Amino acid sequence: MLESLLNRLSDLNEIGAALSSERDINHLLESILVAAKRITNADAGTLYLVDAEKQVLTFEILHNDSLNIRMGGTSGNPIPFYPIALYHDGKPNLAMVVSYSVLRGETVNIPDAYIAEGFDFSGTKNFDSKTGYQSRSFLAVPLRNHEQEIIGVLQLINAIDATTGGVKQFSKDDQQLLESLASQAAIALSNRRLIQQLEVLFESLISLINTAIDDKSPYTGGHCERVPALTMMLAEAANRAKTGTLKDFNLTDKDRYELKIAGLLHDCGKITTPVHVVDKSTKLQTIYDRIHLIDTRFEVLKRDAEIEMFKGGKTNAEYEEAVHRLDEDREFLRHCNIGSEKMQDGDIDRVKLIAKYQWHNERGEQADFLNAEEIENLTIRAGTLTAAEREIINHHINVTIKMLEALPWPNHLKRVPEYAGGHHERMDGKGYPKGLTRDQMSIQARVMGIADIFEALTAKDRPYKEGKTLTESLSILGKFKENGHIDPDLFDVFIREKVYLTYAQQFLKPEQIDMVDERRIPGYMP
Repeated sequence: MLESLLNRLSDLNEIGAALSSERDINHLLESILVAAKRITNADAGTLYLVDAEKQVLTFEILHNDSLNIRMGGTSGNPIPFYPIALYHDGKPNLAMVVSYSVLRGETVNIPDAYIAEGFDFSGTKNFDSKTGYQSRSFLAVPLRNHEQEIIGVLQLINAIDATTGGVKQFSKDDQQLLESLASQAAIALSNRRLIQQLEVLFESLISLINTAIDDKSPYTGGHCERVPALTMMLAEAANRAKTGTLKDFNLTDKDRYELKIAGLLHDCGKITTPVHVVDKSTKLQTIYDRIHLIDTRFEVLKRDAEIEMFKGGKTNAEYEEAVHRLDEDREFLRHCNIGSEKMQDGDIDRVKLIAKYQWHNERGEQADFLNAEEIENLTIRAGTLTAAEREIINHHINVTIKMLEALPWPNHLKRVPEYAGGHHERMDGKGYPKGLTRDQMSIQARVMGIADIFEALTAKDRPYKEGKTLTESLSILGKFKENGHIDPDLFDVFIREKVYLTYAQQFLKPEQIDMVDERRIPGYMP
């Protein structure tokens, strides 16, 4: 007898340790009920949680060994029963064993429900008549957390006599053991709920930052959503790899959460980037597109040519020729301003030639047609950003790292700054801000680098370009592999596992999803 009790106490200690380490709520709830049945040798049991707002008890887990019933929790079988009201018309519902236990904060131990008085067992007897089951002994224990709040109740049915196999009353030892387990379970459950609430709060704060970036610039908000999604897709594909350099790469649930958070925060530094730089859709854009100022100057030159013609300084033919040349030059500068094609040397020379046209400015002074800053912008070889503006954009990663490294990360999120801060590094050490090489980077950071580039190539909401097709994007990405920009093994997984297609089906326009001939992708090794 004593040995049996000691064994059950030992089991209780093991159960308590196991409950404290369980992260998943459904697993935790199921573990609580299984443990309760185990230490009391009960045939059936139900775990209810208190819904304080609705003032009801909700069915969470239901097990019955004799009837082979598993409902709720991880079983995948929903519990079809309605919640149990704690109050009827404002009066406490003391007729049900579980509601009584919660409202009174007391353990209820009933030897035989069929002869017990004071409780309504009509529902139980109806269940028995339909199933042939005999619900006799009951033991209900409230779950009270560390703040003395009752958050649920455990109800066990039919204590089984280990010797005869028959149903017996739950003993005092059973009751004490279950009350001890209920106390541990309530604290474990409260802790897990608190952790979940803190995680939700934390992710909501991250969402708040991304919403601020989104509101500041619609061209980065979608990016903050899509890069984490693509990062996790590629990470899971790498996790499935069974051969090559990635065969030992394994993601735990903690690893996944850490990478997810890093993905969500990878561009948080952009909250400090000036809007006119982030949203610069043309070369001359600041707060507004200054191409219209240049349009006005062309009109001034055309007016001057017309005045000169009227004064006899130009013939009509010379005037028409001058106007035609100015119109062509204006269209040329308008085209240069778009920044969608790479500037050739001849184009740059023509811009500089137009810049030397003379006009009378707003102060009546004769001046060059374009100033130095306008020349610098209009002769940008590719894109719309000057070197100084690109430096401002690139600075966001330094701000991201600074912001993230300033936070007191718990152990399971310690590498978030490294993952998030490494997505602009290159495998050959020519990236920024730290110039890390492949060997100096984690696989997670390398994953994020590919996700960041591919999202940018296919993004359809950039102010300066249209989203590229899958073939165009993968061709560019393949060249990035060949020139040492991205991780070659992850690139091969990206293609082989068709991560690009999974992402495209969720985020790209139909016209971007063309037929990809993987054999023609540069650098791809099937």
